Amino acid sequence: MIKEGVFLGKRYEILGRIGSGGMADVYKGKDHKLNRYVAIKVLKSDYRSDQVFIQKFLSEAQAAAGLMHPNVVNVYDVGQDRGLYYMVMELVEGITLKDYIQKKGRLSAKETISISIQMVTGIQAAHNRHIIHRDIKPQNIIISKEGKVKVTDFGIARATTSTQTISASVMGSVHYTSPEQARGGHVDEKSDIYSAGITMYEMVTGHVPFDGDSTVSVALKHLQEEITAPSKEVPDIPYSLECIIMKCTQKNPERRYHDCESLLLDLKRSLVDPDGDFVITGSIGAAAPDNDRTVVMSTEELEQLQKQRYDDDDDEYDDDEYDEDDEDEYDDEDEDDEDEDDYQEERRKKKDVNPDTKKIMRILLIVAGVIVALLVIFLVGNAVGIFSGPGITATKEEKVEVPDVRGMTEEEAKDELNDKNLGMRVSGREASDKYDEGEIISQDPGDGEMVDEHTTIEVVVSTGPETKTTIVPEVVKMEEAAAEKAIEDAKLVVKKDSDFSDDIEEGRVMSVSPDEGSEVEEGTEVTIVISLGPEQKKVSVPQIVGKQASDAEAALRSAGLVGSASEQYSDKPAGEVISQSPESGEVAQGSTVSYVVSLGPETKTVSVPNLTAGMTQEQAEQALKDAGLSVGQVTQDYSSSITPGYVMNQTISPGSEVAEGTSVGFTVSLGPETPGGDTSDGDSETENTN
Repeated sequence: MIKEGVFLGKRYEILGRIGSGGMADVYKGKDHKLNRYVAIKVLKSDYRSDQVFIQKFLSEAQAAAGLMHPNVVNVYDVGQDRGLYYMVMELVEGITLKDYIQKKGRLSAKETISISIQMVTGIQAAHNRHIIHRDIKPQNIIISKEGKVKVTDFGIARATTSTQTISASVMGSVHYTSPEQARGGHVDEKSDIYSAGITMYEMVTGHVPFDGDSTVSVALKHLQEEITAPSKEVPDIPYSLECIIMKCTQKNPERRYHDCESLLLDLKRSLVDPDGDFVITGSIGAAAPDNDRTVVMSTEELEQLQKQRYDDDDDEYDDDEYDEDDEDEYDDEDEDDEDEDDYQEERRKKKDVNPDTKKIMRILLIVAGVIVALLVIFLVGNAVGIFSGPGITATKEEKVEVPDVRGMTEEEAKDELNDKNLGMRVSGREASDKYDEGEIISQDPGDGEMVDEHTTIEVVVSTGPETKTTIVPEVVKMEEAAAEKAIEDAKLVVKKDSDFSDDIEEGRVMSVSPDEGSEVEEGTEVTIVISLGPEQKKVSVPQIVGKQASDAEAALRSAGLVGSASEQYSDKPAGEVISQSPESGEVAQGSTVSYVVSLGPETKTVSVPNLTAGMTQEQAEQALKDAGLSVGQVTQDYSSSITPGYVMNQTISPGSEVAEGTSVGFTVSLGPETPGGDTSDGDSETENTN
């Protein structure tokens, strides 16, 4: 644990730890350069020795730092200081979605959709920058005090996939991992969509769909078992929301939503039309493009559609149509889905208000398809001269003027030429300083020439300005900031690394790649290696578990190490060290060894009752026993205001928190003192009931 007041990168002050995860500790900090509070995530010591993980973490975090969005916990900075690798992020005060679900049991459909829209919007912003999260789960979704939903931990998830040193605590994500992640296959945007679907499932049901005794057993369930429809557990779940969840969690990635944009569209529709049947699911959804696009049937498909019989009791789609098309690794999986598909089909049939209307619509679609097909056949046949025979005269080709399409995009040029009944073909692509990338540079035939209709115009498309080159500057032995500026001034991109050096002063450049003086394209990434100074001496970590805290500190100082103590209750005697990290091995001299000191057994505390609130001696004694306290010394004294036999005061104030079993004494009133009475009778009496 880092002590308060420590500065990282000569800029970020540690104010205190606010959380801890499997790979990192999170601290509240202050950015003194921009005068704002931030969250600082510092990697734990287990990961600092894995150079593969470190490099992946730094590069991915730098990529995530460019992602700025209202539904993302924004990354401001990433770096290292004195062997500590850290990431500086936006400070969000709120609760994780995991804690929120546990607090409420399960969420309403409206609340689930609202949170999901913001969550998917944040994921979409990352996907638009080609950043895959790989670890979407409720623990990585934060709901701020203002109700804003933010996705966090971009960058750190991908870094874990490059190393084998992943602790068991990090593997909790297996409950949300996609089948392709579980089998070690290709991971893309649809993997995040699967994890988002599992998260939505947990929101509406209150639990994950798959659980087990080990991470392996859970991963196998993601690969082999089908997710139970949420409506079997939550009967009142809106039909559209269930379809969205089931589509997101398909085992075949091609059967899921292809992108966050289409998922967001269905989520927003679900808010307006909860029981609508607009979600395209299963293999049909995988084969179909977006809902608003026209599907053109081939002649063979049209003939097949004409031959197909439609009965009132038939399903909307014939399973046989897809047997041959879907012969891939998921064929067996589709057969296993039969029961689940029947269940979904049953729910869909309940939404069909008028079956006769659906039958009429099918017939109309067939008729329209036949008409369109005949029209296409006629137009194509007429164009190639099939119908130019006796009684039919072929139209003579007319001359048209070629328009100027230079400076237009390919799409614009194609539309312009099609309006003149001309075609277009891209004959080449060349660099151009005059035309932007994607614009037409030249055409043949040229502007104003007269050509036959249906002539193909060949065009050359710009690839943008010709690539410019620059020279890698001489930066070896320069200070880090000066070297970075020199490289950026040369229109190159800086990438940093670090290493120990006995020759180069700490903070100065040891080497550069590509080499100094090399001619490279502008925008090329140039890596500079910054010296960490001479490598520190390695020392052995002493065993301090079982020692007293003072002895442990002395042992660490003697070994050239720094101790960082924390305390907790335990069965061990107070003051004894009960754990340490690292437990053994060799570390750099001056490294910090964290250890935990026992506070002894935790003592239960109870609240002292108010005995003066009109209690007799007997009632007071019973109240103390009921509270878990013991009766202390009971005395008697005269009182002109307290009725004889009632408690007039107590030794510990009411409401005080004391250890269970503590003795509490009190004084019982003897009533007013009798004038001229016997002195011996007037003296206060003491009774010890212990």
